[in-house]
Amino acid sequence: MSNKTALVTGASDGIGAEFIQILASRGYDLILVARSEDKLNQLAVKVGGQFGVNCTVIVADLSEPNAAQNLFQSIEAKGLDVDFLINNAGLLHNGFFTELNLAEQERMIVVNILALTALTHLYANNMASKGGGHILNVASLAGWMAIPNQNVYAATKAYVLAFTQALSNEMVAAESGVKVTALCPGYTATKMMDNPDQGATLRIPSSMMMSARDVAEIGIKACFAGKDIVVPGVANKLTAIITHFFSKTLVTKVFGSFYRKNMD
Repeated sequence: MSNKTALVTGASDGIGAEFIQILASRGYDLILVARSEDKLNQLAVKVGGQFGVNCTVIVADLSEPNAAQNLFQSIEAKGLDVDFLINNAGLLHNGFFTELNLAEQERMIVVNILALTALTHLYANNMASKGGGHILNVASLAGWMAIPNQNVYAATKAYVLAFTQALSNEMVAAESGVKVTALCPGYTATKMMDNPDQGATLRIPSSMMMSARDVAEIGIKACFAGKDIVVPGVANKLTAIITHFFSKTLVTKVFGSFYRKNMD
């Protein structure tokens, strides 16, 4: 029997690279998608050699027009059948909305929302026609609240959270066999925490961060278990709960003050 195949976007580093390692250890063949060809090739060689799985590298910029559809068609043309989709690719920009570049914020919306929605639609249909599959959409704890100075990013993740939870219910109701999960990590030790290309840098103590490996493990286990939402880490779970006990105005003021004090 051939291995099952997983498609991971944003696979070159961070949580995406951990998803690749974990799924390879479970015997999945991998389709690695990101913009950095060198990083993808290095990871594919490493994982393929370590776990004896097939790795296909596809270089794609999901902010480009019809990128998701083109990716789907490319994978179909290669004769690859995707059993597990992980929409991990995402962009982040910190700072005052009016001061951040508009084109970059539009690009963030395209990647975080449009590309994710398109890939989910394409593969939800594809998987349902085969009687089952798994889709893991990477949202964020930021999606549970409005966050000043990170407002567009938080809004895109709120979309991912609501969209994924609703779709999970639909797929269950349709008895499709497709399990859909939203992963909502908090602060995670990845390059997103210190990337000059995304505006201001948010200074967060290492003690408040989870490892990318732990986040990826929790997300994959939750998706296999059929959970619609998973928030990794006790502190993050408490934060998500707290947001329901206070007014949105108060929560927004608190987080706005925190972010402005901790941004360079």
